[in-house]
Amino acid sequence: MGAVDPRRRVPRTDVVLADPRVAAAVEVWGRERVKAAVVGAQRRARVGEIDPEEVPAAAVASLPVGLPRRVVNATGVVLHTNLGRAALGVRAVGAVVAAAGHTDVELDLRSGRRARRGRDALEALAAAVPAAGGVHVVNNGAAALVLAATALAAGREIVVSRGELVEIGDGFRLPDLLVSTGARLREVGTTNRTSVADYAAAVGPETGFVLKVHPSNFVVSGFTASVSVAELVPLGVPVVVDIGSGLLAPDPVLPAEPDAAGALRAGAALVTASGDKLLGGPQAGLLLGSAEVVERLRRHPLARALRVDKLTLAALAATLRDPETPTWQALRADAAGLRARAGRLRDRLVADGCPAEVVGCVSVVGGGGAPGVELPSWGVALPERFAEPLRMGDPPVLGRVVRGRLLLDLRCVPESADETVWAAVARVAG
Repeated sequence: MGAVDPRRRVPRTDVVLADPRVAAAVEVWGRERVKAAVVGAQRRARVGEIDPEEVPAAAVASLPVGLPRRVVNATGVVLHTNLGRAALGVRAVGAVVAAAGHTDVELDLRSGRRARRGRDALEALAAAVPAAGGVHVVNNGAAALVLAATALAAGREIVVSRGELVEIGDGFRLPDLLVSTGARLREVGTTNRTSVADYAAAVGPETGFVLKVHPSNFVVSGFTASVSVAELVPLGVPVVVDIGSGLLAPDPVLPAEPDAAGALRAGAALVTASGDKLLGGPQAGLLLGSAEVVERLRRHPLARALRVDKLTLAALAATLRDPETPTWQALRADAAGLRARAGRLRDRLVADGCPAEVVGCVSVVGGGGAPGVELPSWGVALPERFAEPLRMGDPPVLGRVVRGRLLLDLRCVPESADETVWAAVARVAG
């Protein structure tokens, strides 16, 4: 007998449409559009461009990028930038849904007159940080710093330590951001050591403010020296502190992480932070400081271009009033509990014939927060070949590949999602 024609191995259209990945695409794009993509992938398989087994994946890959997809974060990175950083809590999600229609975002229902935009979120932020005389919210952390630099130092100097001129993801550099506002940078100190005397020598009539930046995505150790906010205040110019990670008050889980309340009590005129990091809320730039400085920023023309929408304001208000967010819970997940969950997941998978092993691992905070902090965790190790099909599944399950194995770290996976993880792995294992 001759060899079987490989074209006979091309799966039927109905079989491909039943594939979980393709079925999920139908929910987004509709049956007709997905069916056309399947036919195109089958054609490629018949002419030998792809293997017949690759038809479902090729069909999905040929479709345009659709709506954002909810994924299971088993990477062990609590605030994963590529996954949207903080996951919103149940109340925040409910607030966003409620705010999707018409809301009283800028209306006083009692009087029927215009009210301050986002007053609920602003009141909640002020209540969370009583040390702040004024608060304001813009659309992200970089925008908060841009507004501060534009309003307080355009055409003047910003004094900053060389060791704090950081670069974050995608080549984004803090010096470039600050210079774009029309301010001039006056760099002081060295990469590893900066003293009060360095700042004092640079401060003068042209100084708009002294900037203190938390190097939130790296650690410099060894022969180092830095200057605290309290030491900078006596220089007689405003001190602006970019804490980055959005921690509003001290947290015993992250004792070395700077917080907004602490910086303000130390005398900072203004603190900038992100809302979608350790706060556990939506993407937003938080500005907290003296009433005079914050009002100056709020009234600046640029503030209008940087303002946040009603959905962000609703999510932020709900997050501030419900601090036990998914981020808060992930940071405090009990290692013993994680190990027990990993054991139960492993037992079910092994019973299904899937090679799985319980392993201890280390999670990290991520998202430009608490660099160097390691969180003991537990997960399940699987064959590395499972990584792509799990990533392409419905829902996608993302782990990390370590030493030739796929690790599903359970720290960021809610216990309610364990069944989803098991089902996803079982499908891949066949």
